[in-house]
Amino acid sequence: MKKIILTFTLVIFLSAFASAQDYNTGVGLRLGFSNGLTVKHFVSQRSAFEGILSTRWRGFELTGLYEVHNNAFDVTRLNWYFGGGAHIGFWNGDNTGDRWGEPGTNYTVIGIDGILGIEYNFEEVPINIGLDWKPAFNLSGYSGFWGDGGALSIRYIF
Repeated sequence: MKKIILTFTLVIFLSAFASAQDYNTGVGLRLGFSNGLTVKHFVSQRSAFEGILSTRWRGFELTGLYEVHNNAFDVTRLNWYFGGGAHIGFWNGDNTGDRWGEPGTNYTVIGIDGILGIEYNFEEVPINIGLDWKPAFNLSGYSGFWGDGGALSIRYIF
């Protein structure tokens, strides 16, 4: 366990010295199985926090992520990123289309999330477009793995 923590810390530390990001903050839409709003803010050259407010099955979920960004394929303004965080969500089992949950039961889910994605920042216009996969594991409420968290994000960047 100590080796894993040391390796993870070393990767984050070394990744902090790579190329800078092209923007400080981006605000936009996230489109996938779960749609919503996304805000990403860089706290250093390669580290960002992302907040996501999404809706699905007439419920909603709030997610907070920490992400590390790296240049992808030596292409200017193209970056890949990875990270993790947590979420809290609220749903009614009546609205899930019998996919999960019990009808008439309200659910509050709390869990952890991972994220792996790629994004491009346009030079001509202040727009960022990204594609990611955000798997999640609910620890309480309706517990279990959710692997369908992929989405396309379009942000206005400043």
